[in-house]
Amino acid sequence: MSELVIETAGLRKEFRTRHGVGVAVEDLHLAVPAGGVHGFLGPNGSGKTTTIRMLLGLARPTRGTMRLFGREVPRDLSDVLPRIGAVVEAPKFAPNFTGRQNLRLLAGTIGMPESRVDEVLETVSLSGRDDDRFRAYSLGMKQRLAIAATLLKDPDLLILDEPTNGLDPSGIREIRETIRGLGARGVTVLLSSHILAEVQQVCDSATIIGRGRMLASGKVDELIGAGAAWRVGVPDPAAAARVLAQHDLAARITDGRLLVDTDAPEAITRALAGEGIFLSELVAERADLESVFLQLTEGTSLDDSATSNRQDPTTRGEAGA
Repeated sequence: MSELVIETAGLRKEFRTRHGVGVAVEDLHLAVPAGGVHGFLGPNGSGKTTTIRMLLGLARPTRGTMRLFGREVPRDLSDVLPRIGAVVEAPKFAPNFTGRQNLRLLAGTIGMPESRVDEVLETVSLSGRDDDRFRAYSLGMKQRLAIAATLLKDPDLLILDEPTNGLDPSGIREIRETIRGLGARGVTVLLSSHILAEVQQVCDSATIIGRGRMLASGKVDELIGAGAAWRVGVPDPAAAARVLAQHDLAARITDGRLLVDTDAPEAITRALAGEGIFLSELVAERADLESVFLQLTEGTSLDDSATSNRQDPTTRGEAGA
């Protein structure tokens, strides 16, 4: 069994509102194995950022347990923090300094050699633009520089909260390639995002949450496979759907097409043939991560203003490199 880099059990976070007590995270069980990229997905206000802030010691859980590298946090956070890099806010750098100057300044504050600056610039593909001033960087370049800053101390775990927000397609591709490369090198990356097509291309595994609860977790291929459907060609889709329902097969008609959710397509042919209904086609329609996500999280979004504007008295600061 793979070592769990992140593990939570029964995690709950309450917050005060004008009307009483609200819940941002409720009974969350999260397990992130070592190595590769793990997607952390959920609608706006579902508790992703709150969970990350609790893991980093920026907010205090109401109850539940959290472990990083097998150590209990926040109790042992100071022991594991050197192994963690995180980008949970907009990157903050000196605008008139070059990318290299900003990183050299950070490296000096944490006691890292200048050679490490060259290494991280290469990792995020900024070597050719390192002498440009930060203010001239595109949004994608600024985000890659933020990732480079977190990599200065060579972390084993990198936590990224919505790293492609506001980026154009080119910037998204740059960040995607950077994250994929880090996962391939053995860094464990926890990627919080709602851009599902990008997550599907980058992540090895994922956890989907809604209203602070885990809805599904596993390898991305398994999650997508769980949402697979079969397109069934028959003369009368409505009649076939009624027959399939009698055999406990989930059938629906979408845009005039009969779709059946099952891992056993032979059950479709058996049920319909028994009633004298013969198929003209039986085609697998593989779901993408977006369709699985939407199916699982339908109706789970919280009011954005309630989650983004509430006051959290346990917040103690911002995460950095």
